[in-house]
Amino acid sequence: MADKLIIVESPAKANTIKKFLGGSTKVMASMGHIRDLPKSKMGIKIEEDFEPEYINIRGKGDLIKKLKKEAKDAKQVYLATDPDREGEAIAWHLAHILEIPQDSDCRVTFNEITKETVRESIKKPRKIDMNLTDAQQARRVLDRIVGYKISPVLWKKVKRGLSAGRVQSVAVKLIVDREEEIEHFIPEEYWNIYATLLDPESKKQFVAVFYGKDGKKQELHQKEEVEEILNQIQKGKYTVIDVKKGEKKRTPAPPFTTSTMQQEASRKLGFTLKKTMSVAQGLYEGVHVGEKGTVGLITYMRTDSTRISDEARASAKNYITQTYGANYYENRFYKTKQNAQDAHEAIRPTYVELAPDKIKEYLTADQYKLYRLVYHRFIASQMAVAIYDTISSTIQVNNYHFKASGQTLKFKGFMTLYVETIEGETEEEDTSIPELKVGQEVKKEKLESKQSFTQPPPRYTEASLVKALEEKGIGRPSTYSPTITTILERHYIQKEQKQLIPTDLGKIVNGLLVENFTDVINVEFTAKIEQEFDEIAEGKEEWKQTIRKFYGPFEKTVEKVEKELEHVELVEEVSDVPCEKCGRMMVIKYGRYGKFLACPGYPECKNAKPIVETIDVPCPVCGGTVQIKKTRRGRKFYVCENNGKTCEYISWNPPKVGEKWEPEKEKTSTKKSKTTKKKTKTKKSTSKKKVTKKSE
Repeated sequence: MADKLIIVESPAKANTIKKFLGGSTKVMASMGHIRDLPKSKMGIKIEEDFEPEYINIRGKGDLIKKLKKEAKDAKQVYLATDPDREGEAIAWHLAHILEIPQDSDCRVTFNEITKETVRESIKKPRKIDMNLTDAQQARRVLDRIVGYKISPVLWKKVKRGLSAGRVQSVAVKLIVDREEEIEHFIPEEYWNIYATLLDPESKKQFVAVFYGKDGKKQELHQKEEVEEILNQIQKGKYTVIDVKKGEKKRTPAPPFTTSTMQQEASRKLGFTLKKTMSVAQGLYEGVHVGEKGTVGLITYMRTDSTRISDEARASAKNYITQTYGANYYENRFYKTKQNAQDAHEAIRPTYVELAPDKIKEYLTADQYKLYRLVYHRFIASQMAVAIYDTISSTIQVNNYHFKASGQTLKFKGFMTLYVETIEGETEEEDTSIPELKVGQEVKKEKLESKQSFTQPPPRYTEASLVKALEEKGIGRPSTYSPTITTILERHYIQKEQKQLIPTDLGKIVNGLLVENFTDVINVEFTAKIEQEFDEIAEGKEEWKQTIRKFYGPFEKTVEKVEKELEHVELVEEVSDVPCEKCGRMMVIKYGRYGKFLACPGYPECKNAKPIVETIDVPCPVCGGTVQIKKTRRGRKFYVCENNGKTCEYISWNPPKVGEKWEPEKEKTSTKKSKTTKKKTKTKKSTSKKKVTKKSE
């Protein structure tokens, strides 16, 4: 019989915690949720004030029996699920199943899984926080109502089996809206003039950019304007009329929140959101690191706070001063965003002494990359600013002005360790120019003009979509990854070279939802609901009242839409392809995986076939039509229509006019790719074997 029973969510977390506690304590895993709404029906008793119908999750019967037996035998049961709203709700469900009184001190949380924190937390159990639980219940119930009420509209008008989610639909809307912006974008012409100049004293060349005339900035939009200016300044005298010297400071980024970690891991490591959270979960739950044993390497990874503890701050100070010197340390506090829950610290390493390179042998390749990112970001956040010396000069020729500027890194500060990447921005570089003097003349070496065009806004990537969702107040740290994963799995969007692009199915679903459910599928409503969930978590609002306020107007909208759409049929696009079975012209339909051709005579004629995409360039081997196909994982490849008959052409890359196909290169490329993957896997498995061996 165990004195204490601690229930966590995952076996990995359970194994780590077991090693911190004595033999009289038993640690078990609930394997995530143990009770939830049923899958086969809505599970919300709307007529009984929105009472949820929770049931034990199918397949967890044996686990529930074991948990009940161990709970009955233990003197004290602690529910140590994750320290967020979802974790609080799981603890509440466990308490219900195990018949633990709601007012008992049974709840413990670990912001970091270290020996000190685990032992200290168990000494200070608390009651289950019903405000946090109710906030999670409100989210679950509201999302279930939206999904079950709106999805049937899609079944009737598009395709059975489609579903609509509150947050997911808004994410799709953002991606579709961006695609429309790109499609309707009209490029505008603009020009720049560059003067390559020579400083006679230092004999150094530098480049100055056209600024304007008579001290006023002038934008150039036409070639005629540019040619006129070039004619005016070709033989003019270039004189320095202003020199400004200064200093620029660059401040380090704060420690990671969930969203900033996801964004940075996407840009720097090429990780998907799902992969980032999976690897982070493993680092949080525990890794065996030699003599230190098994320990959680990072703090809890679902957070929107940039706050760090005094102990962590002191550890960072000690590490920085000893490693780099006192002048590299700066005690810095970061302001958490206004709408942040601030329930936990920022994501940081639990032990500063466990530097990434010291424990690299115990980590998989992915764990090392992400841990290094978290570690360096945290340490850099407490380091001194980087300092640049700056210089800018204005050069006059006739009445026209050019500007030249440069900067030189004087003190590297935090940049010794870490520099944040920002999508769409380039890294700052040293760009020195000569130390010019007011009144001196510089020599013109070359004049160049360059025509450019404004660019449309870029498509969203996973990183930039997370940033947009966070800025607009849509979702919370725990929802970003599942939201994007869901809309990818539903084939409402697809990923091409990291860019998120709406599918035809996504556009149709979005159009139907936005047109008919304007009050629900919009950014403002979704952000407002998130704020109401926050108020429930803070005890300022009763959760069922939030659902009541939402449901009345929503139900009227659903009824209105259902009536209006009864008389509306989506017009099917007729193709120019005849059905080979009955002769009717086939129509374009939309399935889970995109467009396909189907006979309009269904159910008498059930003929259907895929739509084959082609390119304009002929097959470089036989001159046939080249088709675009996709692998199971969605990667495009190019194949001749005669492949398998009279031609062997198949390639990962589209053919180019006049270019010969070299099949040996294709084979070599594929072999290299496979070899690299095998090598990576071997390295990982070796690393895991080392860990297992040492832990034994």
